[in-house]
Amino acid sequence: MDLKACLPQAALAFRGYNITNLGRTTELLEHRAYGPVVQRHLHHGSKLCRKVTGKRVNLAARVRSHKETTLRSYHEAVAMIMAVELAQLDLLREFHGIEYQNARLIYGYSLGEVSALAATGVFAMESSLEVLLSLASDAVELSQDVTLGVLFSRGPELPSDEITRQCLRINLEGRGVIGVSTYLSPNSLLLLGQRDTLDRFKKQLDDVLTERIYLRKNKHRWPPLHTPIMWERSIPNRSALLMHTIEGGFSAPKPPLLSMVTGEANYNDHNARDILRRWIDHPQRLWEVVYETLRRGIETVIHVGPEPNLLPATFERLRVDVEGQTRGSLSMRALSGIVRRPWLSALLPSRAALLRVPLIRHVNLEDWLLDNPPQ
Repeated sequence: MDLKACLPQAALAFRGYNITNLGRTTELLEHRAYGPVVQRHLHHGSKLCRKVTGKRVNLAARVRSHKETTLRSYHEAVAMIMAVELAQLDLLREFHGIEYQNARLIYGYSLGEVSALAATGVFAMESSLEVLLSLASDAVELSQDVTLGVLFSRGPELPSDEITRQCLRINLEGRGVIGVSTYLSPNSLLLLGQRDTLDRFKKQLDDVLTERIYLRKNKHRWPPLHTPIMWERSIPNRSALLMHTIEGGFSAPKPPLLSMVTGEANYNDHNARDILRRWIDHPQRLWEVVYETLRRGIETVIHVGPEPNLLPATFERLRVDVEGQTRGSLSMRALSGIVRRPWLSALLPSRAALLRVPLIRHVNLEDWLLDNPPQ
């Protein structure tokens, strides 16, 4: 694929933290041409990590040894992901003459939004990463009694107002806090809850709904970003205080940055600090960003970072749903699709841009770089 030709109608999508974060970074680091650039970024990330945490950190050694991060090394994961994302963009420019700023749109999921701000020059990597690393240990400590769950419906749209009410009712009991972390689609979202709040939430929601919904709990521990759980250590306010004195934040991102805090491309030349403050405890509006990608006529999504996961999977699930809903309008398969996906059936007349999802091309940047070595 000619990535340079695609760029004017492309969106750059940055990944966030996951339980696996290496991807093909080892191959990039050991590549004869790419290696020094990747090494430089990893060294810079290590230096910032050591400065903030006081711990011995060698991200390049971790990558070479194929050693994945754990929750105990969350600070290293944050630094490594951001360093690798920015390294991949430098490789595009230095070895392929592709100026990523010529993309039509840019966004990122969770940590990826902070990387996107650094990539667009709103904040330097040093400024934004130091704020995140300063608060990483508290986020990890909060995760010890937190469970992540996927709440979903096999048919209708989830009742968002009722979900909000039930979260508030659970929280006022004073036996743990629960909150929506990410809106994945109209019929699915991510919840993060302390102690047994997920189970109590599901039981109370079942008592007031006529439609059946499902809750699938994840066995791993996750920092409770994008939920009110972060209030316990005053993390939103502390991050805002730290951001008072970091440089930057006085230029609008180029290309336009679509925020998952707001669901809109509304960063300007002065509001980045306010949006980042809300980024800490506000849910990620991933579904709105996906729809905006389609509405704006984006033709290619370039996934930046090691082993992109959630964003490609979200687009793929939507593609399967849309194709199942629309293929052969008079066939039994299509008719059964309407039964299986009433949330999509209700949306399609007003949100026709969803029909574009099968036409979107997806490029994993680390794969493209390794498949297209410099001459």
